[in-house]
Amino acid sequence: MSRSKVAILETTPATVLRDYHALMNLAGYQDVLSKDVDTALKVNISWHFFFPGSSTTPWQLDGVIRALAQDGYNPDLIHACHNRTVVIDAHLGERENKHLPVVQAHGLRNVHLYEGDEEWVHIRDAVGDLADKFLCLNEVYRDGFMIPKRFIGENIIHLPTVKTHVFTTTTGAMKNAFGGLLNERRHWTHPVIHETLVDLLMIQKRIHRGVFAVMDGTFAGDGPGPRCMIPHVKNVILASADQVAIDAVAARLMGFDPMSIKFIRMAHDLGLGCGDPRDIEIVGDAEAAKKNWHFVGPFRKMTFASRMQHLIYWGPLRKPIEWSLKTVLAPWAYIASVLYHDTFWYPWNVERTTKEVLESPWGRLFQNWERLSPTDDGFADVGDEPATAPRAGARALAQSIGILGTCIKEAPEFGNRRRRRQTPRRVA
Repeated sequence: MSRSKVAILETTPATVLRDYHALMNLAGYQDVLSKDVDTALKVNISWHFFFPGSSTTPWQLDGVIRALAQDGYNPDLIHACHNRTVVIDAHLGERENKHLPVVQAHGLRNVHLYEGDEEWVHIRDAVGDLADKFLCLNEVYRDGFMIPKRFIGENIIHLPTVKTHVFTTTTGAMKNAFGGLLNERRHWTHPVIHETLVDLLMIQKRIHRGVFAVMDGTFAGDGPGPRCMIPHVKNVILASADQVAIDAVAARLMGFDPMSIKFIRMAHDLGLGCGDPRDIEIVGDAEAAKKNWHFVGPFRKMTFASRMQHLIYWGPLRKPIEWSLKTVLAPWAYIASVLYHDTFWYPWNVERTTKEVLESPWGRLFQNWERLSPTDDGFADVGDEPATAPRAGARALAQSIGILGTCIKEAPEFGNRRRRRQTPRRVA
């Protein structure tokens, strides 16, 4: 049996497009992703505001699309893919993080899974008896749950970033499926988040024609992620067909023992991928893979919001409060999250936390993205305009008020209209 393979390269703005193409081929993506079916590019938006390291970068998305085109994948069969959460506005996020201009420049379809005529099907219609093997989802969703019908038979390329997470220590390829496969009530799974990620990987391996991940670590996030982080410039990119292995290598880069992270260990033990770095083949820049960034992790300096989440999901507040998140009272938590993260933390902390990385070439590349013309290799000129903290202070504060209104309006507990057409479960 062949070893799991993870490709890693160090990169610069001047070579990033060429490097993404080389990276994907080093990881053998053409052996995994068929050219005769649709390929979904699962964009990661952890925050609708731009915050370095939090969401898919525009050069990551652009590099992947260009690589697919160079290798003969039909652009008519490629689409960007977005999910919605109760606290993240995907439409705002794809604009603020500059994903939309990339998708439009390449003439690709841009799919928002919760809108239009998107059909969802019952999980047992999609995976059959595999559902009997779930570790937790049958307990969380007693009547089952729906997944996007379009995913069945599609390739999927996950586009995460290298960062920490207050629920799972790190987050990457495996957790990027969380938004796409579960509906707005995905927060019901937070108390069993590790088991959930393993169940979702089982589902992906059953429904997708091919599964691949391309991870950006040009910016990388430490601290109480995936939002309120300390971003760093790390200049690396990773790719793999093994979702467990790429998460393991990223975890080791950040300074963690991958096999001590529950979701990685569980997936490894179930044979869903390789979580032990000793058994993973590194291709590309082996020296880059040996580095240890010594991240402090998400638990040393947690935000008020993350401390409260831990108390509610795993601590003494679980019994008196957690039940409310599965009732019509749940929007209190969505409102609290928006008020804390968007109205308080971001406006008053983004300049302080991002100043150093925004002064880097990657910061300038983001700042000037729409005005730059790349070569086949990348962006030799990243622009003269200095990077500044986006939407700091009053500007972000004003934007957060509108997000709060959207949050309340779109809360599934309050929704009066159907957001998707659901295909009924078959009758046995």
